[in-house]
Amino acid sequence: MILDEPTNHLDLDMIEWLEAELSKSKSTIIMVTHDRYFLEVVCNTIFEMEDKTMFRYNGNFSYYLEKKAEREEMLQSTISKAKNLMRTELEWIRRQPKARGTKQKARVDAFDGLKETATQKIKKDELSIDVQMNRLGSKIVEFHHVGKSFGDKLLITDFDYTFKRGEKVGIVGNNGTGKSTLLNMIVGTEQPTKGKIVVGDTIVIGYYHQDGMKFKEGQRVIEAIKEIAEFIPLSKGRTMSAAQFLEKFLFPRDLHWNMIEKLSGGEKKRLYLMTILMKNPNFLILDEPTNDLDIFVLSVLEDYLHEFEGCLIVVSHDRYFMDKMVEHTFYFKGDGEIKDILGNYTAYREYQKAVKQSDREAEKKSAPKVEPVIIEEKPVAEKSESSKQKLSYKEKQEFDSLEKDIQSLNAEKKNIAEKMMDTTLSGDEISKLSMRLAEIESMADEKEMRWLELSERV
Repeated sequence: MILDEPTNHLDLDMIEWLEAELSKSKSTIIMVTHDRYFLEVVCNTIFEMEDKTMFRYNGNFSYYLEKKAEREEMLQSTISKAKNLMRTELEWIRRQPKARGTKQKARVDAFDGLKETATQKIKKDELSIDVQMNRLGSKIVEFHHVGKSFGDKLLITDFDYTFKRGEKVGIVGNNGTGKSTLLNMIVGTEQPTKGKIVVGDTIVIGYYHQDGMKFKEGQRVIEAIKEIAEFIPLSKGRTMSAAQFLEKFLFPRDLHWNMIEKLSGGEKKRLYLMTILMKNPNFLILDEPTNDLDIFVLSVLEDYLHEFEGCLIVVSHDRYFMDKMVEHTFYFKGDGEIKDILGNYTAYREYQKAVKQSDREAEKKSAPKVEPVIIEEKPVAEKSESSKQKLSYKEKQEFDSLEKDIQSLNAEKKNIAEKMMDTTLSGDEISKLSMRLAEIESMADEKEMRWLELSERV
């Protein structure tokens, strides 16, 4: 299976179902995704494309982060050593006469290779978000008995809420339950059917919509930014030109005059995010912000949002992002009901489990009691041993042997799983253990099926 961003636009229940299915699938899966929970749970090998090179990591997302940091540290150490050695060799080269012997020529050639190592640069993209936030007054956004319906379809009923400074709220719920409608009512593109929404005078809303920005046909990257502002105010009274701001967001100078339609999906989303943040909002609404943004950009955005002193609303199917960002969650249950849950995405899932458990217990209590019917049993003649036992002698031996084999395979499986936790293992060792683990699981499945087949005949 080849999956390109499989979790985009799926709701949370569907994402969790897909994750469970792929985790137990025996298929080979090649997946491009920014969903870090997927990378953690489903993937056992990660390929990273960087600086025209493909790097392979035999493990999940946590393993990749650890080994990537080690690789970069080793490369930096190699470059530093080469630079120190190059200084010594450079002095020797300068002292030598032009006529050189064989040994000298070999040393000069080695110096050329050393120079190549010492002068290489570690390409490290650095994105920083340092925009100034507009002053936030005491009145922010207030919902007073708000209701919203479209004809017979009720989306929101009697919703009361007052936002406080610095709140970070997540919104979850199945598609079509009214999440986007609530956001549209805050920005004023939809009006409530009943009640009212009060927005404070100092509020500057930045709304990052999942459909992205509608750029003009033929418009260039630099033109889209200059339309908003030639200079962008930063924190501590500093300013930055539009061109400098683009470079901060990883748009090098040679991209500034490119047409926007020629950018990749991720670059367009990054440019759109720029246009939102450069307006210095103090009330940010992010509707599916993680779609098409790479993991590096996401981590920088997360750092910025942690320091953001305004209010934040996030609608996202990215569970990792929601767990890191939000402090409480609006759960759109359907039929107009919105439940405010204290905590992040994990707290929301725990709430759902508790509700399901409570519903099951209530069903048991409310189920009508049925008086047991006593049936007088007639004595049945005991079956002979020969009629009960339908296995041949050879099958009996096989049945006993299968039990021992299954126990042995499970023990080996557990042993390999413990070995794979060792972070000192090389890539080849991990690969061999993974192959053996796959063999054991296949053998265990076959033997268990045969054991069940024979056990039914006992």
